Amino acid sequence: MNSKIFYSAFWTRPIRTSILTAIFAMCPAFSGCVSVGHTFPAGQVSAIHIGETTQNDVANIFGKPIKTGFLDNGMKTWTYSHYQYNLFENNDAEDLIIKFDKRGIVSSFNYNTSKRSK
Repeated sequence: MNSKIFYSAFWTRPIRTSILTAIFAMCPAFSGCVSVGHTFPAGQVSAIHIGETTQNDVANIFGKPIKTGFLDNGMKTWTYSHYQYNLFENNDAEDLIIKFDKRGIVSSFNYNTSKRSK
């Protein structure tokens, strides 16, 4: 079979599109880097004051939370998370969980990170 005929018969637009789509979809796996959640200004955690900071204050500082929920006692929780997974480097994780009382005031919060201090 003539290679030119085989090439033109095999390398049709739908096949070419499918192959290229598969290759681009696997690019994050090849680069070894995956990000989950979204970044938030962790340096602003010190601006949170229990009994004073409101939900509006938190939203203005940190933006929209990645998750919201309620505890069994009716307290609302907001969660900010960002995870950076690298195949060839250290993985970084940050979590900020804020609990609000029924008036929408911060009653407690917890910030955890695996990032190393610089």
